[in-house]
Amino acid sequence: MTSPFPQDGDARRAGLSDQRGLTGWLPRRLAAAEPAITVIGDVMLDGWWSGSIDRLCREAPAPVLEIGQRRFSPGGAANTAMNLTALGAKVRLAGVTGCDDASAELLRQLRDGGVDATYVDQVAGLTTTTKIRISSGGQILLRLDDVAGEAPAEALSRLAGCIPQLLQDQDAVVLCDYGTGALSGAVRSALFDVLPRRSDLLLVVDAHQPHAWAGLKPDLATPNALEAAGMLGIKLPAGPERAAAVVDHRNELLEAAGAEAVVVTLDREGTVLLPKSGEVHRTWARPVQEAQASGAGDTFVAALTVARTASLPLTTSVDLAQAAADVAVHRQGTSVCSTEDLSRHLEGFTGSALDADELARQVRRHREEGRRVVLTNGCFDVLHRGHTRYLHQAKQLGDVLVVALNSDESVSRLKGPGRPINTITDRAAVIAALSCVDYVTVFDTPTPIPLLQRIRPEIYAKGGDYSPEMLAETSVVERYGGRVAILDYVPEQSTTAVVDRIRSFDATPRSKSPDHAGDTAGPQKTISSITEGKSR
Repeated sequence: MTSPFPQDGDARRAGLSDQRGLTGWLPRRLAAAEPAITVIGDVMLDGWWSGSIDRLCREAPAPVLEIGQRRFSPGGAANTAMNLTALGAKVRLAGVTGCDDASAELLRQLRDGGVDATYVDQVAGLTTTTKIRISSGGQILLRLDDVAGEAPAEALSRLAGCIPQLLQDQDAVVLCDYGTGALSGAVRSALFDVLPRRSDLLLVVDAHQPHAWAGLKPDLATPNALEAAGMLGIKLPAGPERAAAVVDHRNELLEAAGAEAVVVTLDREGTVLLPKSGEVHRTWARPVQEAQASGAGDTFVAALTVARTASLPLTTSVDLAQAAADVAVHRQGTSVCSTEDLSRHLEGFTGSALDADELARQVRRHREEGRRVVLTNGCFDVLHRGHTRYLHQAKQLGDVLVVALNSDESVSRLKGPGRPINTITDRAAVIAALSCVDYVTVFDTPTPIPLLQRIRPEIYAKGGDYSPEMLAETSVVERYGGRVAILDYVPEQSTTAVVDRIRSFDATPRSKSPDHAGDTAGPQKTISSITEGKSR
């Protein structure tokens, strides 16, 4: 079929396959592509009921909650479909529901949201899976699950028969298998029959048991921490240590999922990207203290899928998906993140650079909480792969990452006329939007020594093209008890090289070395360098 997305050379000229930074225009560019995406799986209805508690009931020492508000939203695969549509995709949704009031409400909201729900089969006598959260005073007290029974074989056969038509002229398919049965029986058999012959489709598996779909060799599998632990048959540690444990089991997770890349979502700890080829990549969430949100994982999967169908690099796609999930988790209930929501979120980082006084106050607060501060500095003019890898490495040295940017005047002094390419406002906004970065500040002095003396970070990080002995900052950092850390140097990656390539209008695809393979996008099967010769 004809792809609506640019091929390699055109994609590079458009700036998508090499796009590293998250900016406000990016979600709008992705939405303009209008990818055609099919979602197949377990659809459900989420309810959020809230009220007040003023007394106990007579029958038992139990509180009486007087319902003041009832809200319903599409859940499960239906929430993924709503998020995809809100991000600009043309979405078909397939699944099975009952023929009841819950199904009527669900289908109404799907139609209002622009989702094509033609392939959602309403079955008489079947209960539509409904999950209702009961809350009072900002606290969820109880969840009531009304779970559908097993879907009748004839309903699954009808859905199975629609699979070839469902996937016609599509760019991607997302399988949402939460265990309620819509992807069992004849539907599962049809998927295993049809999908191996559709190598033109991006296949994303979002399932409680991803290993059950390993035979399809999906492009992406997105288990959460509990699901990843189930795949491994172990118990993962709690808290920040989980990310390291996931990385330690990279090969086992990839083999169990049968996927070209696995993204493990870790709730408040962000995500870990494990590509079959290329480097591990982390994102860090921006959680809220009292979250009453559900379905942020669906938002993550939706944004990730849209980004990959549009040829964004895998690492940038994961960063964008994390930003979308951050939007959703800061809202109450089951919500969607739209193109405009995501654009405003990313544009919100403009002007986010702190002055030295405010930065010192924030650092002092973190230090009182026992958190280690890492500081690094640089121009970060045109963001490239070397920058993002370096910053993610720096984040993992401590708990809070501060990036000090050279001012425009400072960059001109260092790099010469014509630099910077991007102003300090733009550079600060792009760096601040990266999930690994906690704070951005600007300095205009020849070295960051005055800032180091003011902030006194526990760790001062620099790129591997330096040594501690080369740095005037080393003696200052060691004098107050800090440590200088030299990070990996990425050869053949520099802003100068990127600028030269842009100015020469070089649209020729570069050869894909192993180091690039997990992070280079192709035209539509977007992990192109690691899907060559793949039989699905």
